[in-house]
Amino acid sequence: MNIDVDPAAADLRSAGLAAREATRILARSSHAARQHALRAGAAALRAAMPAVLDANAIDLAGYQGTPALRDRLRLDAKRVEGMAVGLEEIANLPDPLGRVQTEWTRPNGLDFRRISTPIGIIGMIYESRPNVGADAAGLCLASGNAVILRGGSDSFNSAQAIHAAIVQGLREAGLPEACVQIAPNTDRAFVAAMLKAAGLIDLIIPRGGKGLVTRVQAESRVPVLSHADGLCHTYIHAAADTAMARTIMKNAKMRRTDVCGATETLLIDAAIAPSLLPEILSDLKALGCDFRADARAREILPDLTPAAKGDFSTEWLDKILSVAVVDGVEDAMAHIARHGSEHTEAIITEDAAAAEQFLNGTSSAVVLWNASTQFCDGGEFGFGAEIGIATGRIHARGPVGVEQLTTFRYQVRGSGQVRP
Repeated sequence: MNIDVDPAAADLRSAGLAAREATRILARSSHAARQHALRAGAAALRAAMPAVLDANAIDLAGYQGTPALRDRLRLDAKRVEGMAVGLEEIANLPDPLGRVQTEWTRPNGLDFRRISTPIGIIGMIYESRPNVGADAAGLCLASGNAVILRGGSDSFNSAQAIHAAIVQGLREAGLPEACVQIAPNTDRAFVAAMLKAAGLIDLIIPRGGKGLVTRVQAESRVPVLSHADGLCHTYIHAAADTAMARTIMKNAKMRRTDVCGATETLLIDAAIAPSLLPEILSDLKALGCDFRADARAREILPDLTPAAKGDFSTEWLDKILSVAVVDGVEDAMAHIARHGSEHTEAIITEDAAAAEQFLNGTSSAVVLWNASTQFCDGGEFGFGAEIGIATGRIHARGPVGVEQLTTFRYQVRGSGQVRP
């Protein structure tokens, strides 16, 4: 009797088994070997830059999406160099493995140690940004995890070219090529197979839009480390330095509008809104930004577009900013609690007490004082790169780097003790 075999499931099973074998070597590898692989991968990326850009040109030629999402897909020499630098920065980090997190001795003489260890096999599902594959590979290698990558179909050729450079680095370091694998085609069934791969994959990390993350959370039989929308807020307190507030808002919203750390909502205290809000919105409008404002903001600037139902809960990822006037720190935090996604929030103020109230009273993964929300980034945190931003409350929060890609186990040393 002939039984049809799902090709995608077969591909995934083969990759998972190879990854499991690779982890046995990778988890025991020296820090120097992993550093060698990362640095060799960076060199290979630089050498392969023409091939990577040619592959990216093929992807761009077939792309049908919005200009903002097209920019996520686009690679140039600067972005490829950024990937290489990211791998080198990851290589320069301290070894996250084998670290004694804590230790203690019980009255019976047993010595306990909690030791950092790799998670195992990471399944990384991402969309248009090709650089995510390089970042994920680098962070997983540094933390002793094998990774199976599945990038978006839009970036398939770019992802394959980047993967080839990473594999060359593994080869030069004498580590198994199966430490970093990538989906062999754009068959969406491969994603479904990953989500069902309990026992083959230890952790799924989705990085992309709300649709992708929601699907993975709903369908995965494998534990998921994920993020919600990047509904980031910047709150300008009554005691803000006005010049600082204007500078930060331009960066927080307009540096890059398509990243999850971009500010999507401006909250401003009623006490300073009549004088400062027109200046801030004029700055942003000059950079091409449009606005969705509440009634109190429109009392100051009647020409603003009224905010529709749901606008304050929308991650724009575009040159659009939601605007609301609030009455102090508590009102700002209440607005964030109603509409936010616990990603990143910022307060702009010279009042240290107000800042501490906001920093301690906001439950988001990252909270900043007098700085742009766009600093929510693994590289800016000193992690070299990030595999994503975690907004859940279990295991990791904020930018996920090498330390967050480890778990722990216990070592117990005795001298002949038996339990009474």
